[in-house]
Amino acid sequence: AEMLGRGVRLGDGIAGLVAREGRGAVIPAIASDTLLAQAEKPAGMRVRALACAPIYAHGKVIGVLQAFNPTNKVFDPDSLLVLTGLGSLAGTAIQNGQLFQSLDVARRRYSDLFEDSIDPIVLTDRAGYILEVNRRAAQFSGHSPQSLRRFKIDHMHDINYEKTGQVYEKIGDTALTYESTLYTAEGLTSPVEVHVRKVMLDEAESFQWILRDIRERKELDSLREDLAAMIYHDLRSPLANILSSVEMLAAFIPATEKENSQPILQIARHSIDRIQRLITSLLDLNRLEQNQPIGERQTVSVTNLVEETLQVIAPAREGRNQTLKTHLDPDLPPVLIDADMVRRVLINLAENAVKYTPANGHILIAAQQQGDFVQISVEDNGTGIPEADRERVFDKFTRLKNKTGARGLGVGLAFCKLAILGHGGRIWVEPAETQGSKFVFTLPAAQP
Repeated sequence: AEMLGRGVRLGDGIAGLVAREGRGAVIPAIASDTLLAQAEKPAGMRVRALACAPIYAHGKVIGVLQAFNPTNKVFDPDSLLVLTGLGSLAGTAIQNGQLFQSLDVARRRYSDLFEDSIDPIVLTDRAGYILEVNRRAAQFSGHSPQSLRRFKIDHMHDINYEKTGQVYEKIGDTALTYESTLYTAEGLTSPVEVHVRKVMLDEAESFQWILRDIRERKELDSLREDLAAMIYHDLRSPLANILSSVEMLAAFIPATEKENSQPILQIARHSIDRIQRLITSLLDLNRLEQNQPIGERQTVSVTNLVEETLQVIAPAREGRNQTLKTHLDPDLPPVLIDADMVRRVLINLAENAVKYTPANGHILIAAQQQGDFVQISVEDNGTGIPEADRERVFDKFTRLKNKTGARGLGVGLAFCKLAILGHGGRIWVEPAETQGSKFVFTLPAAQP
């Protein structure tokens, strides 16, 4: 008997027929001068008898197994059964070999990517013990790979257990991301962005931690914030001078000209007031990001807050012919707040509603008591905010694409979030009842 490795075409000769039909065959005698003998016989061999069986793998024929010229010159009835069994074993072996080869290629490719990555990568077991590190992780941390393999991952950086879970039960196939601090061998610290997900390592569940160096980004953020704070401070003085000049100009205008000049002066006052609110909010945003406390709080009527907001946004709303309604529950308790800061929050949300609501649209401002808090909402019938963006819309410098073409710096809602959280309240966005968005926030009610 003999096995030869060569290609088989379906339907070509006995081997091709067996491969196509998926059934074995025995030819007891083959004439040496026939086309069949020429097609089937190995080079230099005279074929007298032939048996052929398919090689199966996962229910599919992947080849054939042939036997030539038995020693007793005849293939007995069990020969085909034995040959078919050998074909099944061969199929399993071939399939396993192919699988092993694929896994070996994938393992080598992952190893190359792992070692050559520009980011530090650490592999741990499910308990957090470090199993493997790449070259960049060793360089970045200042520890040798051998030293790192004696550590747990929480010795390298501060883990955000709120995201990962106390025993890493929240880590799945999708990467979790958070910012943290890396500790180096020299006792220094470095800011990192951590990406962690579950992977299979040697057939065991493990975790892959990518500790991305964000020192340059943090330094740029700090420089940008310092520069912005300096600009905001330097803008306040000339802006105050402009306001004083406008008021003095209004006083010098003769009475006969006041009727014509009043609308122009009102536009100037309105614009100056808007710039002052923006500058103050940006300064507050910088202060709140540094976890500084809210300023002096006082008892304020929610109704008065809403009325002041309506007066501020009236020109823009009337210019777009929008309808604004209010629904304030009777007997609303006052709130204990930094009045100027919360007023700017409500004006910001209302101005956004005007900006993103189409002409002739509708806006609703509502308030109601919720236990020890007062809940205030601003609802519009604009294009709305996709569910995937409802969390990140409050992130700093985030601007969503919209059909209205309205643009901004992406700091207004970031200020609103920090201001409300600083008061001990909550803020979120949800879809409106029909169409559009509904921004909701809560404030602590003043206790009697």
